[in-house]
Amino acid sequence: MKTNIAINGACGRMGQRLVALASEDPHLHIVAAVDSPNHPSLGRDVGEISGVGTLGVPVTGEIPLSTRVDCVIDFSVPIATLKIMQVCVDRKLPLVVATTGFEAEQKYEIAAAAHHTAVLFSPSMSLVVNLLFKLTKLTAQTLAGKGFDVEIIERHHRFKKDSPSGTAAQFAKIIQDEMQQKRVLHGREGIVGERPVDEIGMHAVRGGDNVGEHTIIFSALGETLELVHKGYSRDSYARGALEAAKYLAGKGAGMYTMSDVLGL
Repeated sequence: MKTNIAINGACGRMGQRLVALASEDPHLHIVAAVDSPNHPSLGRDVGEISGVGTLGVPVTGEIPLSTRVDCVIDFSVPIATLKIMQVCVDRKLPLVVATTGFEAEQKYEIAAAAHHTAVLFSPSMSLVVNLLFKLTKLTAQTLAGKGFDVEIIERHHRFKKDSPSGTAAQFAKIIQDEMQQKRVLHGREGIVGERPVDEIGMHAVRGGDNVGEHTIIFSALGETLELVHKGYSRDSYARGALEAAKYLAGKGAGMYTMSDVLGL
C-alpha cells in the first residue's frame, strides 16, 4: 500500500526535490502540495513546477480537508512549520519536520505538538549524518578523559541563514554529554592563550553552493581521528525525509527521530 504524503514548502528548492523523488517512488503518493497562500505558483501543477510533468496535484495554500493524508513533510521555514504543525495537531496528521533554524521557544512548541500527534524532528534528514551522530557518540564515550581535544568544522553554501548549522550544534551536544565539555567556542581571534581542555571549537565556513560538510576532529598529542560527512546533493536530505514519512505514517502520538527510522 502506498503512503499518501503532503509536502509543505512544495515550491522551494527542497520541496521540488521531494516532489521529484517521491514521484519516482512506488511506495509513495503525493496527495497535497502546500505553500504560502501568496505564492505566485499557487494553482499550478506541482509536478510541472518540479520538472517531472503533470501529477494532477495543484499547489494550494493549505491541505484540502477532503484529502486523506498519511504523513506531512515540512521542508519550509520555521514560521510556516508552526502553521502547518497546528493543522497536523488538529487533524492528527503525522508530521516530519525537516526545516531547520528554530529558536528555543519554537522547538518547545514542536515538542508540545508531539503530545497530540506523531512528530519526527531531527537536525538533519540525511541517513548518513544520523549514523554519524551514533558514531560520534561512541567515539566521545570511548575517548572521554583520555586527553583528546574536539573541534567541529561545518561548511555550507553562501545562502544559509543560520550558523552554526543545526547538525553541527547536535554534534557538539552529543560530545558535551559524553565528555563533559563545558563550553563551545565559536572561532578564535587574537592572543587567546593555550587551548582549555573543556571546550569544543566550532567553525562555520560559508561559500558557493556547498550542500553541507561536517568534520568532527578528536585530537590528542601524537594522533588525530576525524569523522567526516560530505553532502554532494540535496537529494540525500530529501530521500531521508521521504524514508521518515514512510516510517512515521500510522504511528501514535510522540516524538520520533531519524535514529528510529534507522533502527539505531
